[in-house]
Amino acid sequence: MPHELTPDLAARFATLALGHVEREYPNKLDHVLAGAGDALTPSALHPVFYGSFDWHSCVHGYWLLARLLRRFPALTGIAELFDRRLTARAIAGECDYLAAPTARGFERPYGWGWLLKLAAELAQLPQPRWSRTLTPLAAAFAQRLREFLPRAGYPVRAGTHANSAFALRLAADYAEALGDDALLGLLRATAERWYANDADCPAWGEPGGEDFLSPTLVEAEALRRLSPAERFRPWFDRFLPDLRRRKPAALFAPVEAGDRSDGKIAHLDGLNLSRAWGLRALARTVDDERRGVMLEAAERHLAASLPYIEADYMGEHWLASFALLALEA
Repeated sequence: MPHELTPDLAARFATLALGHVEREYPNKLDHVLAGAGDALTPSALHPVFYGSFDWHSCVHGYWLLARLLRRFPALTGIAELFDRRLTARAIAGECDYLAAPTARGFERPYGWGWLLKLAAELAQLPQPRWSRTLTPLAAAFAQRLREFLPRAGYPVRAGTHANSAFALRLAADYAEALGDDALLGLLRATAERWYANDADCPAWGEPGGEDFLSPTLVEAEALRRLSPAERFRPWFDRFLPDLRRRKPAALFAPVEAGDRSDGKIAHLDGLNLSRAWGLRALARTVDDERRGVMLEAAERHLAASLPYIEADYMGEHWLASFALLALEA
């Protein structure tokens, strides 16, 4: 049977996220010190997103909770967390951090994309107060994206945080949810500029030993999200022409995380989950034998890593977000 998001699994994910978004330590900061006075604790630097081991994981922990609250309004603890942490004063503190000259490249582009996706999710909840409170921070990141993308001549095709296509994909949800047609147009034009001529992708180098994204599948998913169907389908046929024969073979074989207490190796469980997300989402665009091939591969990737979300804190602080992307695709 296909894996699906059940109420019990949603409650399990919510419990996990509620247990780490306010957990300050251990913590891995993305922080530039201009002087001794900048040596501060995570919660002093980031009044909201100080938990979950690192800033971006805390942001998508909040996204996971917002998404689950929209799907399952009876879940407890989430609204209370949002009222406690998503305050105007705390968001102003996050904005102050972002405004420092040393924070110009802070969390670019991965954290940018996730913050905007969180904003998109909050905007769709029936309670508008949390969305309104987050608006100044989301607007600051959206502006950074507007300024950065025209200057970025080439995409980053890594399987980790620097991946450009993943950030475009998440930001697209924000632009659409907030009705920002200008930003959506910029995202579409950038995706076209970066990826439109790609064809016959061999998926060389996949998987890397610390990847949590497939550069191949996340590029295709970004194009699926940002391109009209009549343009995407022929592009996808050219980009991955041998899916019927399960090629490139690397995309169809789940990976094994040999040491889940190692933060980089634990990324590989995320790779299985994000591949499942991409395969499921992309399968919706085809109506031939490729659909079954892709969906079967997605199920195998989910089966390989879904049981290990709580295996160690190195995965526990973030993997459920990627599982939710896959299960809802």
